Amino acid sequence: MLKLVVFYEKPFCAANAKQKQILRASGCTLIERNLLEHGLEREDLRAFMGDKKVADWFNPAAPAIKNGEIFPEILDEVSAMELLLTNPILIRRPLMVIGSEKLCGFDADKVSEVLERYVEPMPKINCMEKGCLENREK
Repeated sequence: MLKLVVFYEKPFCAANAKQKQILRASGCTLIERNLLEHGLEREDLRAFMGDKKVADWFNPAAPAIKNGEIFPEILDEVSAMELLLTNPILIRRPLMVIGSEKLCGFDADKVSEVLERYVEPMPKINCMEKGCLENREK
């Protein structure tokens, strides 16, 4: 079974490195994306947030939040999304795509549940078919 995860991360983040290690140890193949250069449109980014409260869209360890410059709990959805799009270091990470689901943050129980639902079987290859060996050598 193929476990494919698109993993949007902050490069060199220790927490993201541990999360990727957990996913790989469970047999996942990762497609890694730089969250700081994600290129996601507003609707795409919003889809990762699901039904989370606006404050939960934000990384509480982001410097602007830790320093008291931004208070996510008082933001409305429009203002919050504008901040996240213009300053992606504020986004709670990782963002993950598993199957057709998009997740924000690493909740191990939720990730496990989603992986169980969306694991795709590897395509079957019949090597008795004409041309199978020729195709393998290319």
